[in-house]
Amino acid sequence: MRKLVRLKLKILAKMILAKYKPKIIGITGSVGKTSTKEAVYTVLKTKFSVRRNIKNYNNEIGLPLTIIGSDSPGKSIFGWIGVFFKALGLVLFKDKDYPKILVLEMGVDRPGDMKYLTSIARVDIGIVTLISHSHEEFFTDVEEIQKEKGMLIENLKPGGWAILNFDDELTRELAEKSKVKVLSYGFKEGAMLRAQELVFSFEKTKDVENLLGLSFKLTYNGSFVPVLLPQVIGYNSIYAALAAAAVGATMGMNLIEISNAMREFDSPNGRMNLIDGIKHTLIIDDTYNSSPTSVMSALDIITKIPIAKTARRFAVLGDMLELGRYSEEGHKEVGRYVAKTKISKLIAVGERARDIARGAQEAGMLRDNIFEYTNVAEAGRFIQQRILSGDLILVKGSQGMRMEKIIKELMAEPLRAKELLVRQEEEWGNNS
Repeated sequence: MRKLVRLKLKILAKMILAKYKPKIIGITGSVGKTSTKEAVYTVLKTKFSVRRNIKNYNNEIGLPLTIIGSDSPGKSIFGWIGVFFKALGLVLFKDKDYPKILVLEMGVDRPGDMKYLTSIARVDIGIVTLISHSHEEFFTDVEEIQKEKGMLIENLKPGGWAILNFDDELTRELAEKSKVKVLSYGFKEGAMLRAQELVFSFEKTKDVENLLGLSFKLTYNGSFVPVLLPQVIGYNSIYAALAAAAVGATMGMNLIEISNAMREFDSPNGRMNLIDGIKHTLIIDDTYNSSPTSVMSALDIITKIPIAKTARRFAVLGDMLELGRYSEEGHKEVGRYVAKTKISKLIAVGERARDIARGAQEAGMLRDNIFEYTNVAEAGRFIQQRILSGDLILVKGSQGMRMEKIIKELMAEPLRAKELLVRQEEEWGNNS
């Protein structure tokens, strides 16, 4: 049944694209796809008619549903009949409100995924955010991941653009495969579109540092503008903003228009969001997913946030799944990185996370500051007992670990969980 639904969705989606001919922006990468999608949408919606994937609709089912403009009916047969009728209606009749631009996040979990997705929607502007060891469960090595994601760039439409993260070597190398114009972005010298002079602004209230915003200077083609990202923290959000600025530039927007649009950008739930915690603590919620690269990036940020002299920094890190043969080394690498930072307490959650604890101890972190728990409930209770006013708590782990449950136990306003946290929908089961 799933194969039949997938085939019908593919045929209908291709027919819709052939009729309406929207410009398609495809986004892939191991880290930061969703934030980039939201940033691109935020910039473009100020001047264009645009649609982007909702939720995590980035696979062989979700991509066509985005093109059609429908939610997934789940297991409802009548719901799927409704989706197919809507798609046929779009094919048979002209919808004057159909978007001119589609921003499509393209998820790659195993070999062949990108070929299938690009067979549905051939992309005009392709963005690759970063390539790392995430999803290595179905790949032999990171080079095979690079090859799979690189297919997006190799198959761009003539006259299109390849937008690449210059700071990531594996992504930067994809420029050699591009048959179209390349626009690189990043912090490093050599990037065509750069962020410079990054500033984190905080305001002290009681014992907690509240984020006022993040700002940087955006430079491109000899010009520059200041960019303010209110309520955004984390390098991934900045890279997302840079990718969005690059897209805006290729679409004819000037830097001032791009800068003004970016003021409305807000990180999706579970991506380096600040949440007030109990006992006047501050939580960094990065629970959407996890990989060694993204964990180390989050650890870099937590050390930059000022806290009181008596306060401490907690790193609550869960299993990183889908790393395949790189799992043990990837977890140990994170542990070694923790030991080099200003983290006061490490709480490792899950069976694989024991290697994070092991790596941290081997790298010199005191055993008295390392704690291990097999599940989120035990870890949550322990953290509640240990935290004190002014403490800063980073919580991060792979989707399957459900680390957002720890956040719900620690947040000052748990009744706002559905508004602020990931995976609060009914399909994720009991969120208590």
